[in-house]
This record gives sequence, structure tokens and C-alpha cells, in this order.
Amino acid sequence: MRMKILAQVPLFAGLSELALDGIDHRMVSLSYAEGDRLYSAGDPANYLYVVAAGQVKTLQPALNGNDSILDILAPGEFLGGLTVLGRPVYGETAMALVTTCALRIGTDAFREVLLEYPEIALRALDDVTALLQEARSDTSQRATSTVAQRVATTLLQLAGKFGQHGGSGDGTLIQLPLSRADLAAMTGSTPESVSRVMSQLRKDGVVDTGRRWTSILDHNKLTAIAAAEE
Repeated sequence: MRMKILAQVPLFAGLSELALDGIDHRMVSLSYAEGDRLYSAGDPANYLYVVAAGQVKTLQPALNGNDSILDILAPGEFLGGLTVLGRPVYGETAMALVTTCALRIGTDAFREVLLEYPEIALRALDDVTALLQEARSDTSQRATSTVAQRVATTLLQLAGKFGQHGGSGDGTLIQLPLSRADLAAMTGSTPESVSRVMSQLRKDGVVDTGRRWTSILDHNKLTAIAAAEE
């Protein structure tokens, strides 16, 4: 199972079974209950994590206490950072959204992997560059788009990563325990504004929601809202 998870990580894609086995032997498996922290912003960046099962959310702390959710990660995705990748400390907090299992590798062990497999080093550099570009794009989008656009865009992104066909009304089901506060943190808005947008989306038959799930009923209309076409 661990080997199968590692094979799904883009950083390790295409490696031989022998190479994956060598990486696997350098990792430890850890379990987290819902709400447990994998690490906190400001901690020394000594480990890289791979989500094996469950979901993990990363948060950007704010002085006013209204933390922003940067991302929600699915099995096969990696998070964290290492001093070898230029991160002396973690810039975000990682928290288990549900019961989660993660694989962890330390700085020295990952340095050995980079030396043995130069292609991984090149991919790691590409990932760091992509994260910087994504951060700039997110900042620009939040400054110029409406709350409805940001909510629609976020729901589409979550559907692309976690969506399952067969939700309410044969829509796309997103089984994540996201509160209005979570969506507000992800979209740079307020829970009240997000609640108004979600209420309108439900009224228009675009989405349906429950305590721990959201279903997209009209993907085309939600895409149009994200693109500000209506």
C-alpha cells in the first residue's frame, strides 16, 4: 500500500519499484485524528509528508485569528518542506481534516534521495517554482474577483480533486467536512458572505449541501459563475 501511494506522488512518478522501495524504507508512517496537527507554522522545516489516507488542510495563520486555508490535500499529495529545499521553517500549519495517515521523510534522508535520483531534484525545483507562481495568481484573483466567483472557483477545484459522481441529483459529490468558515478562509471572504452565496447557489439549483458534503448539480452554471459570465 505504501509503495502504491508513493507511485502516485508526482515527485516520484516513473521511478522503478526498486527506487520506490528505497524511498519507502527512508519513511515512517504516522496516524492523526481529525484536528491533529502534522506541524505548525514557524516549526523547523525538518520533514516532508505524503498523505497516504484521509485529507489534510494547510492554513496560513493571521494575526487576527482568521486563518486562510491554502489547500486541501488528498492521498498521494505531498506537503511540508525541508531545509534542503530552501525552507528553514514551515510557513503554514497542516492539520488533519479527517482521520489521516501520512508518510514522513526527514532532511538527511531526502537529501540522499536527491543525490541518488537527480530527476527528483529537478521535479522538486519545478514544484517550488510552481508554488510561487500559484501564490501570485491566488493573490491577484482575490483582489479582482467577487465572492461568488471565488466560491465557484473553489468548489470546482475541490470537485476536480475529490469529486465523485452520484451525489444528490446525480451531481458531483464532494465529501469533505467543510464549514462556511472553512470556505471563507479558502476564498478570502467572510462566513456571512459565503453563506449568502451558497444559499443563492442552492436556490438556483446549482449545488446542494449537507453537514459533511457538498454536491455540484449544475457544473456548467457553476463554471459560468466562476468565469463571471453571469
